[in-house]
Amino acid sequence: MQRELAAAEQRGDGHRQAELLAHYETIGGYTARARAGRLLHGLGFSSAQEEEPVRNFSGGWRMRLNLAQALMCRSDLLLLDEPTNHLDLDAVLWLEQWLRDYPGTLLLISHDRDFLDATVHHIVHIERQGARLYAGNYSDFELLRAERLAQQQSAYDRQQREISHIRSYVDRFRAKATKARQAQSRLKALARLELIAPAHVDSPFHFEFRAPEKVPTPLLRLEQVGAGYGDRAILANVGLALNPGDRIGLVGRNGAGKSTLIKLLAGDLAPTGGEYYRAQDLRTGYFAQHQLEQLRADDTPLNHLQRLDPRAREQELRDFLGGFGFGGPQADAVVGPFSGGEKARLVLALLVYQRPNLLLLDEPTNHLDLEMRHALTLALQEFEGAMVVVSHDRHLLRSVTDRLLLVADGRAEPFEGDLDDYRRWLDERRSAENAGDGAADPAEHSAAARKERRRLEAEQRQRLQPLRKELQRLETDLDRINTEKTALQERLADPVLYEAAAREQLKDLLLQQAHLDRKLSETEERWLTLGEELEALQQE
Repeated sequence: MQRELAAAEQRGDGHRQAELLAHYETIGGYTARARAGRLLHGLGFSSAQEEEPVRNFSGGWRMRLNLAQALMCRSDLLLLDEPTNHLDLDAVLWLEQWLRDYPGTLLLISHDRDFLDATVHHIVHIERQGARLYAGNYSDFELLRAERLAQQQSAYDRQQREISHIRSYVDRFRAKATKARQAQSRLKALARLELIAPAHVDSPFHFEFRAPEKVPTPLLRLEQVGAGYGDRAILANVGLALNPGDRIGLVGRNGAGKSTLIKLLAGDLAPTGGEYYRAQDLRTGYFAQHQLEQLRADDTPLNHLQRLDPRAREQELRDFLGGFGFGGPQADAVVGPFSGGEKARLVLALLVYQRPNLLLLDEPTNHLDLEMRHALTLALQEFEGAMVVVSHDRHLLRSVTDRLLLVADGRAEPFEGDLDDYRRWLDERRSAENAGDGAADPAEHSAAARKERRRLEAEQRQRLQPLRKELQRLETDLDRINTEKTALQERLADPVLYEAAAREQLKDLLLQQAHLDRKLSETEERWLTLGEELEALQQE
């Protein structure tokens, strides 16, 4: 349009210029540059990058540019195939909101269940050369499919084993929970995982992390550590101790230094200052996207595993690879033609086989489908070592991490909140940036103001104390109920109870079990409600 306008102007064709200018305004030509800038900013590009040649960008950033082009076009039908694969969490949250506002028809392929839940209201499930349409978002689909599968007896039996496995983990987590707010968020995620497990009973992926040979404490400790590249400092004064059982998720805006911190922990990046302590028996399992390209293209999955353990029996290695979807002929296929998802699965398989006691995962779910993500989530829940995760997959973060570390402004510090709080933090940060910092009011820092703040904080502590005591009492009750339930289940496992002579005794025990289940449900509900009340008061 701009070229046609220029040509009409050169010809001195005023009538054509008027037509083109009217059309240009109709299609939003005057706002196009601003719209493009907003799209690029939302997808993580800085203002300076907007004018750089495309050849300067890596493949991942070029994928973002392709996505920006698709969003820039005015369309009635938008087709997106794995749009979040090369995005960080901030960009995923932005894209999610953009798609919710999109007025046309959206057809989307994605393996990010939270992203699907927020953007779609129908699911087409393709399997066995057929397609079935389900109404609702992805969570609705999983429940509907689980109900259909539960009608098959063999699938039902496997469902129950899966649910029992997850439930035991939920119970163990609750027993160890020390922070009500974090425990509440985690329990909700695990409760949802328990519900969706039946939808994945026919998954081809099943694996687990073998127990590490040694788990020293601490595994890793950083004190006042800095990191960067050449003369460019990225992080400063980082203090972090990693002990067995730690589950940490890293959050922060694009470019803040999350991957830099992971590389520092992995030993791929030398610290620029401070004290860096690694346990003698530390064994790190590090997953990052660049490792996919380090696989030997002319070797097979079996060859890769045999190099790690030349003395292992071939059948054992084949059985292990089968849990990652490399069964039969695929274990003997050369890696070169593998898809990104297959290479990611193989890198994970090699990592798992080495029995690490520290896991460092930088976007581990890129290229993985939903079944593999589900299997990875279950395996990570049982991992006995320490774990640090960077991921834009919120379901994974909610399900496997206990606490968040915010990387921002050159620091890495604990974030007191969950992923919903982080979204609010992002919104507030963007609003502050858009509005400008402004000058601080000197009155806010006066002695009188500080005294008033201390008084209000003391009042807040007094209001919170009864809630905290009640939460502690409920946690004690939950432990007691679970102990009674375990003892009752052991009694119900006695075969003698199921003989005709013990019918009345069995009936009494089953009534006790129903009573305990109801009491457990009521106590859990009260515990969660109280946790929400405490959280709301803390935010005032």
